[in-house]
Amino acid sequence: MYKLDIPLDLKETAAIERRRRAEKERQGRIFNAKYRQIGIDKEALNQQIEDRNWLEELEQKRANALAQDAIRNDKIAQLLERRQEYDERENNRAINEFRALHQQPPAQREWDLNDPDYLKKDMPARVSDDDPRCGLSSLQKFQGEDLNSCARKKYQQEQLREWSRMQQEDQQRAQQQQQAADHLFYAKQNELDQRSIELQQAEEDCRKAINESIKNYNDALYRETQERRALKKRQEEYDNFSEMANMITSDLLTENPDQAISQFGPHRIVPDRWKGMNEDQIRRIREEQQHQIEEKKRRNEEEQQHEDELNRRRIAEAKVGMIVEKNLERERRTFEHDLYNDNQRLANEQRNLKAYLDRVIYTNQPTAAYFMQFNTSSR
Repeated sequence: MYKLDIPLDLKETAAIERRRRAEKERQGRIFNAKYRQIGIDKEALNQQIEDRNWLEELEQKRANALAQDAIRNDKIAQLLERRQEYDERENNRAINEFRALHQQPPAQREWDLNDPDYLKKDMPARVSDDDPRCGLSSLQKFQGEDLNSCARKKYQQEQLREWSRMQQEDQQRAQQQQQAADHLFYAKQNELDQRSIELQQAEEDCRKAINESIKNYNDALYRETQERRALKKRQEEYDNFSEMANMITSDLLTENPDQAISQFGPHRIVPDRWKGMNEDQIRRIREEQQHQIEEKKRRNEEEQQHEDELNRRRIAEAKVGMIVEKNLERERRTFEHDLYNDNQRLANEQRNLKAYLDRVIYTNQPTAAYFMQFNTSSR
C-alpha cells in the first residue's frame, strides 16, 4: 500500500507561496505602463520628505547654535571692551600720577636756565673726578689727574678679564658647533663623493678627450698667432720703409706740382696750391665721361636682355600651367566617370539584394500567436 497522504514541507510551501506573491507584485509593477514610465515611488518620496525635514531641523539647530555662539561672543566682546576702557582709564591715571610726581618743573631739562635761585644753588666747576659737568670742553679735568685711577684700573682689569672669559666660552661654543657642523658636512660630503665616483670616472674620459682637443686647438691657435705676429712685424717694417721713402719723395720736399691734390680725394684740390688743370687731367675727365656713357649703355642693354629673359620665362611657365590644368581637368572627368559607374553598379546590387530578400528571405509573416508568447512572465 502506497502512502499518498504524506504531509508537505511547510517551509517549502511558504517559500513557494512567497515567490508567487513576489512574482505577482513584480508583474503588476512591470505590466503597469503608467507606473513603469513615470516611476512614482511613494516610499522613496516619503523617505525624501523625511530626509528633507531632518536636514531642515538639523540646519535650524545649527543656526540656533551659531546664534548662541554669536550672543556669547558679543557678551565676551562687551566684557573685553569694558576691560579695555578700564585699562585705559587706569593707564591715564597712572600717567597723570607719574607726571605729578616725576615731571615737575624742577625736573625739566631747561629748569637750570629758568631757575631764579640758580646762583644760590650753583656748584664749583669741579667737585670730583666723576663730575658729569667736567667734559672735554670744560678744561677742568685732564688725563692722569683723576683721583680714582687705581680703582678705575682695577675695575677695568676685572671687566677685561670677564670679557675674555665670555669670549673664550663663546669661542668654545662656536668651536663645538663648528665641529658638529663639520662632522655632518664631512658625512654628507663622503656620501656625495661616493655617489659621484661613477660620474667622475665617466667625466674623466670625456675630460681627457676634451683636453686633447683643446690642446690641439691651442697649438693651432698658437701657431696662427705666431704667424700673425710675424706677418704684422713684416708689415710694420714694410710700412716704416714705405713711410721713409714717401717722406724722401714727398711733394713737400720735391715741390711737385701735383701737391695741389687734396687729401680728401683725387677729385678735390687745395685752393692755395692749385695752378689749374693740365692736359692729362682734362683728357682723363673726357675719358671718364666717355666711359660713363658706354657703361650706361651697357647697363641698359643688360637690363633689356634680363627683361626679355623674364618675359620668355613667364610665357613658358604660363604654357606649362595651362597644360597642367588641362591634364588635371582630364583626370577629374575620368575620376567622376569612374565614380558614376561604381555608384550605378552598387545601386543595381542593392536593388537586386532587396528584391532577393523580399522574394526569398522575408516570406514568413508573423501571426498573433507569435506575439502572444511575450509578457507572460516578469522575467
